[in-house]
Amino acid sequence: MTRVLNTGRREPVSGETRSAVVFLHGYGANGADLLGLADPLGAHLPDTLFLAPDAPESCAGAPFGFQWFPIPWIDGSSEEVAMRGMGAAVTDLNAFLDAVMVDEDLLPEQVVLFGFSQGSMMALHVAPRREDAVAGVVAFSGRLLQPELLPGEVVQRPPVLLVHGDADDVVPVQSMAESAEALQAAGWSDLYAHVMKGTGHGIAPDGLSVALAFMRDKLGL
Repeated sequence: MTRVLNTGRREPVSGETRSAVVFLHGYGANGADLLGLADPLGAHLPDTLFLAPDAPESCAGAPFGFQWFPIPWIDGSSEEVAMRGMGAAVTDLNAFLDAVMVDEDLLPEQVVLFGFSQGSMMALHVAPRREDAVAGVVAFSGRLLQPELLPGEVVQRPPVLLVHGDADDVVPVQSMAESAEALQAAGWSDLYAHVMKGTGHGIAPDGLSVALAFMRDKLGL
């Protein structure tokens, strides 16, 4: 049974919804953690609705935060529990995205997935397996999970932007190159990458600017 995701939202600056950005937060955070990015982005994406769901599970490693799935080396869970949790979260996120498109009267090509850390892992896993391609995937400070499965499971190859700090001590920057190689091996051509110099596990202004340009381009603005 799918779980309904508690979701924060910022309405379009123009008052008219012609596209949506769905923020997917990292482990131990919540939707509000990324929803603040709607302020600097909204002026340049005036017809865009910003949505930021909380992940479906409370986080054992951060009592007031949420997780898309357990992380064994942080919370002591088993690999089996982690994989089961991820599978459930994938189902929840797909149901959420389906509902967004119906409720907001949007086509898949009008929706961008914008992930950070574990949220990026979710975006990179879900988007290629959906029936219709979204406008694009922005993946900050994450990695592609189960890259060996992607070639046999890919349905769509939406545009992807990978962004990573070169001083990230949570998800090492080499994860970006590994993800890019795996995506290319699975047939991706619309693929971009940006390294944020001197940045740890976070979102720096230069990375956000690159993400904005990518989103405007893929949304046809």
